Amino acid sequence: MNEFSFLAGQAHALGVEAPASVTRVSVAAHGGRTISALKYTDDEPVVTLLHGAGLNAHTWDSTVIAMGLPALAIDLPGHGDSSWRADASYTPDNLADDVILAIEALTSRPQILVGHSLGGLTAAAIASRRPDLVERVVFVDIVPALDPKIGPAELRAFYSRQDFATRDEVVDYAMSFGMGSDRAGTARGVLFNTRVREDGRVEWKHHFAQLALAILPEGAAEGTLVQNERAWQNVESIGAPVTLVRGSRGYIDEPALATFTHRVPEATVITVDAGHNVQETQPVALAAIITASSETE
Repeated sequence: MNEFSFLAGQAHALGVEAPASVTRVSVAAHGGRTISALKYTDDEPVVTLLHGAGLNAHTWDSTVIAMGLPALAIDLPGHGDSSWRADASYTPDNLADDVILAIEALTSRPQILVGHSLGGLTAAAIASRRPDLVERVVFVDIVPALDPKIGPAELRAFYSRQDFATRDEVVDYAMSFGMGSDRAGTARGVLFNTRVREDGRVEWKHHFAQLALAILPEGAAEGTLVQNERAWQNVESIGAPVTLVRGSRGYIDEPALATFTHRVPEATVITVDAGHNVQETQPVALAAIITASSETE
């Protein structure tokens, strides 16, 4: 079984054609690291997608299939098949350093840059620093102001467990946190996001799992938002059109949304019936939003 063996079934479930060509490509990054990506096209990508913390490029499979646009999905450093950072520093600005190299190497036109969660904050850093690479920015369930009792608390709880007896056990565990659209979809995600150790136990494949408890903020007083001012600077400096796709049951509560609309009043905000991982539970709706953004020029 190769990593693309699920695509035909996903396309069939969506009632569309599978991409004619999907390949894994890699780019040399800073410090001898490698950035890995999925290229869903033989043509020039028009959309580049960046996943959230603890995920990988395959989280976008169904969304890309539903879009029908030439696309590039990048494994962020420390995730998927991309190299881990020796300094374990996965800030959006540090991630942007390597991702920019991948976008430069694998595309030749400004991209619709789509970022989920940590990938969204990375997209903001890229768009701020290199506006020439970006046509539009689509943030998926992320703003630089979050209640730590919502997203961060859930992730801290999820990564409090580091290994499992089998991948089926991981699937049960992930589904208990509401992750994945169904068991088959969750099993696909688990396959791509775990590895089997020499002792037979299953562990998370990405570096983030080992760092989550140390880097995620703990709970704060009721109604307190954790603001990432550096990320706000990046978001507010974006010259390209911005769309925020918010999951109705995701990580952006009303105070966080109000902060975003106040600080980025020109942005388009669309709420969909989904949790945090909109790309997995509502891929068709998200694909339609991204596709519409490609047609508004």
